[in-house]
Amino acid sequence: MKIKDLIKQDAGFQHIIDNMEFMSSAGRRKMLGTEFCTHASQLQEEWDRLGIAIETVKKYKYKRPYIELRHALMQLHDLQGTLANLASHTTLNEVELFEIKNLAQLTQIAASAIDGLGLGEILPLPDTKEVFNLLDPDHTGITNFYIYDSYDIRLTPLRRELNALQTSDGDPVRISELLAQQNEIQNDVCARLSDQLTRWTDLLTTALEQLAYADLLLAKAELALQWELSRPNIGDHIEYTELVNPRLKEHNEKQHLRYQPVDVALYPGICIITGANMAGKTVLLKSVGTAQIMAQCGMFVPASKATVKVVEGIVTSIGDEQDEMNGLSSYAAEIIKISNIINTCRNHEMLVLIDEPARTTNPVEGKALVQAIIKILNSMNSTTLVTTHYSGLSGACRRLRVKGFVEGMADIPLTPQSINRFIDYSLTEDTNDDVPHEALRIAAILGCDKEMITLAKEYINQ
Repeated sequence: MKIKDLIKQDAGFQHIIDNMEFMSSAGRRKMLGTEFCTHASQLQEEWDRLGIAIETVKKYKYKRPYIELRHALMQLHDLQGTLANLASHTTLNEVELFEIKNLAQLTQIAASAIDGLGLGEILPLPDTKEVFNLLDPDHTGITNFYIYDSYDIRLTPLRRELNALQTSDGDPVRISELLAQQNEIQNDVCARLSDQLTRWTDLLTTALEQLAYADLLLAKAELALQWELSRPNIGDHIEYTELVNPRLKEHNEKQHLRYQPVDVALYPGICIITGANMAGKTVLLKSVGTAQIMAQCGMFVPASKATVKVVEGIVTSIGDEQDEMNGLSSYAAEIIKISNIINTCRNHEMLVLIDEPARTTNPVEGKALVQAIIKILNSMNSTTLVTTHYSGLSGACRRLRVKGFVEGMADIPLTPQSINRFIDYSLTEDTNDDVPHEALRIAAILGCDKEMITLAKEYINQ
């Protein structure tokens, strides 16, 4: 599965990509085409390269070789179409020949800058001098492409006569004849050059892809430095110290709200998360999912320390995902999704994230469904995180609880605007089958109708 498919189910990762500073469309395309890597050795190699790139950016960010490399990448065109035409032996036009010449020159410039940065081993570029020389027969050294007279001996006298006629308002019939002859010769030159360039198709494709990868690697490095991301370790479980949700953290900072990183450890089998409303359970699911995608596409992660278990994929059922366009109710869409998750996990080792399953159906059947989901997924090798409000769930599974409201965490009045400061989002082991009962308290804090809250309390007491 490619990253462009995963971002459809993870808005948090889309936020990551939107904050990456790509110099070219080719770099962004390279990112979206990145495979969700399921091989630990390949991830280690990519993290090694990223680590080297990060140290290089730290050292050379404002030095000439790094500036030259970035400038070269900014001029890079994503000429996949042109290279496809070349591979199919299609005659290239002058614009396409310019693109080839530009790629050849940028490759040479980037190679020189990369060598100056000491990155030649991790960002090797092919030698494109022969390609550039073919398209620059007069050795001008400039990027612009032109059908030079030196390409065909017929061009010099023809253009001399044509220029003389055009500057002296000469015979229009003769001018038309000469223009037609010139176009014919230029087409012959384009055909001949295209034929000669065909043998370098693979080399040029490699140059484009390596430059796109250089752009991607530098964008990863810049983001890692800006957000203080950490290199993960690979282990037999998933564990984050001070895990951050970048999207929410940025939002909170803009609103001058407190943001609290979270420590979490997940093992094969199932882990149930309970906690009050507004305690960040859904955010935790999304944070874990985003971090796993980042790790398995070769990025560092938003945590001070991380251990990642390499999984075959990520499957989710989160509350804001509905299939209304297909005419399904929220329950129908959810239960179909969970059924598909179970079937996937029968044959694959996945990271499973399920938020409040069966919350939209009646409590008796809902609890029974959650119990069944827990029993099935707990017997599989996948790593599953489930949030729930149901109490009394049985089964030998790990249970964590968000600590939630803590009095005295802030010296300001408790209001809907300040409630964030009174919540402790950290997780604690929970051996109690019961879940927190704070819905009415939250409703009161939010200023909801007093009669409604009073009646609800009476019904509870009854």
